[in-house]
Amino acid sequence: MHFIRPDLHTRRAFLRRSGQLALTGVALPTAINLAAMGEAAAFNATDYKALVCIFLNGGNDYANTVVNYDTTTHGQYSAVRTNIALGRDALAATALNPTTPLPGGVQYALHPSMTGLAGLFNAGQAAVQLNVGPLVAPITRQQYNARSVPTPPKLFSHNDQQSVWQSSAPEGSPTGWGGRIGDLALSNNANSTSLFTCISVTGNAVFLAGNSALSYQVGTGGPVRIKALNDNSVYNSQMVRAAITALAVQERTHRLEKEYNLVTGRANGAFTQISDALASVPASGPAYATFPTGNNLADQLRIVARLIAARADLGTKRQVFFVSMGGFDLHDNLINGQATLMGRLSTAMTAFYEATASLGVADKVTAFTASDFGRTLTSNGDGSDHGWGSHHLMVGGAVRGAAFYGKAPPVSVTNSSTDAFDQWHVGQGRLLPSTSVDQYAGTLATWFGVQGTEMNAILPNLANFNSGDYPRDMGFML
Repeated sequence: MHFIRPDLHTRRAFLRRSGQLALTGVALPTAINLAAMGEAAAFNATDYKALVCIFLNGGNDYANTVVNYDTTTHGQYSAVRTNIALGRDALAATALNPTTPLPGGVQYALHPSMTGLAGLFNAGQAAVQLNVGPLVAPITRQQYNARSVPTPPKLFSHNDQQSVWQSSAPEGSPTGWGGRIGDLALSNNANSTSLFTCISVTGNAVFLAGNSALSYQVGTGGPVRIKALNDNSVYNSQMVRAAITALAVQERTHRLEKEYNLVTGRANGAFTQISDALASVPASGPAYATFPTGNNLADQLRIVARLIAARADLGTKRQVFFVSMGGFDLHDNLINGQATLMGRLSTAMTAFYEATASLGVADKVTAFTASDFGRTLTSNGDGSDHGWGSHHLMVGGAVRGAAFYGKAPPVSVTNSSTDAFDQWHVGQGRLLPSTSVDQYAGTLATWFGVQGTEMNAILPNLANFNSGDYPRDMGFML
């Protein structure tokens, strides 16, 4: 079996790159996390593609997001969830109608607040990946109980599982799989040091950290301003502004000072380039008319859509974006809290899809959800607790929509490792994933353009998933 070793990955990268960093303009303190230009195999793309990761911080409750709807399994679901179960009559407007029905008459609906995403699913622009979560290798419940097969480190821990989802390693990992995909895409963009390959609208995230690719951060209104360089005056004085600007671009002999000025100059240049590019695609444009107000995720996705619209000015052929929303750690107030969250998620993702369709790139942009973990199927009284596997959504014109991927888990829980139902659970309805994050990510990466042995560098654990029950490609992308 192959297991990711970030320490070796970083050391190996450092030895290869240490002599090649001087002219790249990178900040010296972060040099270990950067790569020499030209190391990664280049995509040879003439078209445009973008991946947009929507991370649900806190661990989304899977069972009230993709809800059992047929009368048999909904009855089982209600018996297990008791006071936090959603009534079947509330699900009619969000019932999902796959092109190919699931075996055994199993049916699902989305949360009642998710009418927009249900509409996209039924129209063929969205799909559901069932029971996906971090795995090192395929594992049964007996193996889990016996600790005979490696499991992801620090299961059920927020910080660590966020990192494992995003990077295949616990908190402290130097790179994420989005950034490692970005490494390969760099040479296909305007230049190999392009800051616009990996863009976060939600602050720093390991997901976008590559060995070469830098995670460029923007706000919902656009690039982050360096006030001393971009304001007309500083302390109401143009002379002060001019002095600071001169200091920021002055040639230095001290290496740290020189690198600091290079970074400052690069950031200022990026600010100008993005500002100019976004000026041609104002937020008031018709493509962005359906984005709701008072919805931070929608604000994040609107700027992503505008950056995609400005792709020609930015010189990008491949981009990876990261956005997020929080509040999903619902140990209590699950019914009311999740209704608000699911409504915001659905309207934001629906508006984003409509924007990409208006821009003519719906089949070039794929948005997908991720989260720390799923939650327990059983109620803790007013909510649910930390789990493992979860259901996730993929949206875009290149998604093989109106379909479920993976295996539908049962909803009967006895907490007996010998019970056939409980081969799917590790206690309290915590789903034992039947699809790994590596398979999920690998399917997206393949569509994006990652090929052959390149995949081993992006997702080292994917080598452990190559059987009929655990395919490397889940098939949800065209």
